[in-house]
Amino acid sequence: MKFKMCCIVGIFALFLSSSLNAAFEDRIVAIVNDEVITLSELDDTIQAYMKRIDKIPEGMQREKILAQAREMALEKLIDNILLEQKAAKLGITVSDEDVNKAMEGLLRDKNISVDTLMATLSKEGTTLDEYKNEIRSNIIRGRLVEKEIRSKTTIPEKEIGEYYSKHRDQYEGKEATRIRQILILKPKNCDAKTRETLRTKAGMIWQRLKDGASFDLLVTEYSQGPAARSGGDLGFVEQGMMFPAVDTAVSNLTKGETSGVIETPVGFHIIRVVDKRGAGLKPLEEVRDEIVQNIENEKINKKYREWLKELREQSLVEIKL
Repeated sequence: MKFKMCCIVGIFALFLSSSLNAAFEDRIVAIVNDEVITLSELDDTIQAYMKRIDKIPEGMQREKILAQAREMALEKLIDNILLEQKAAKLGITVSDEDVNKAMEGLLRDKNISVDTLMATLSKEGTTLDEYKNEIRSNIIRGRLVEKEIRSKTTIPEKEIGEYYSKHRDQYEGKEATRIRQILILKPKNCDAKTRETLRTKAGMIWQRLKDGASFDLLVTEYSQGPAARSGGDLGFVEQGMMFPAVDTAVSNLTKGETSGVIETPVGFHIIRVVDKRGAGLKPLEEVRDEIVQNIENEKINKKYREWLKELREQSLVEIKL
């Protein structure tokens, strides 16, 4: 009985010792109001940086970079907690469905699969859950900015005019031509036989145009590439932004005229000029939306930094790193 009791006491002491060691190792590095950030959480956050830092030779430079990475990561963790606490007070919530939809949108915009994302995250030393947490934080930040800052931001007409005058060099337009095209793409590593076949096909389309066939119809029937979905419309394109062969052909065409077959590295083009625009200062009304967006972004970024600083000053934030 005595031996059994000694064993129990010994096991309890060992468990207590392990717990104390774990607690010591996973110490608190920051307190944010009623929440804490632990050393392990901080280490997890900078895991992605560590692989890059590990490639740097030992020495002061490596230690300095590591210290800066820790400091930046801790500041980000503190900000995220403050934002989550503020969102909770305002009744702002982000569901798993919101996060999944946002992630699907990001994958669609970048044209990558979930498997490719997982492989990239693994290479960077992070996980899908951590990636989703980052998305969640971004959504919370966005909703807070919308509620607390953007909705209270106004842009007087006077500011739009002043911005236009101050940045008028940015709105000096070059000559531009609105064009539509029928494009027959060349495959990668296109051999001579395939090239001639495609050239013949483009020549046949050109002949049909000369014979009176509808450009719209032929675009729908034959054109390839992203612009095909919008009737081959490339919008206004400034001189020097196209392939030299296309630039030359366009400069010699007037409004409503159509080029012959033009070969470029990507394929065979037939170009129709829809409209032409001269060089000079773009009218204010033409760039108004862009100016409003620029002013709004500048104001919101400044107000957000001030708002976050004020939020931090109103909170209990204690760093123990």
